[in-house]
Amino acid sequence: MSVEIHGETYRTFADYMNDEHKVSSAERNRIEFEADLIGKLIEAREEKGLSQRGLAELIGMKQPQIARLESMKGSPQLDTLFKVLTPLGYTLSITPMSPEPNLS
Repeated sequence: MSVEIHGETYRTFADYMNDEHKVSSAERNRIEFEADLIGKLIEAREEKGLSQRGLAELIGMKQPQIARLESMKGSPQLDTLFKVLTPLGYTLSITPMSPEPNLS
């Protein structure tokens, strides 16, 4: 099966994401980072046995805000991430990339 996006045919979403003319490497890295981060957040919430509503009540947010965050309907602010991750037992950190990116 294939899909047509803006007049071009791609066999998979990965084919589209790997097309340097459509998605820059920086944009691809950002999308992958956000997907990994949100995936880990959902996993941590579920491991704690919390529903979206339960997490929202715990941190003083509304359930639709958690739903928007988990469905990646925008990029969350850092303070929001800390607010959500802290009761789940996580934090954010900056770590070196391996291998280091080519800056030329």
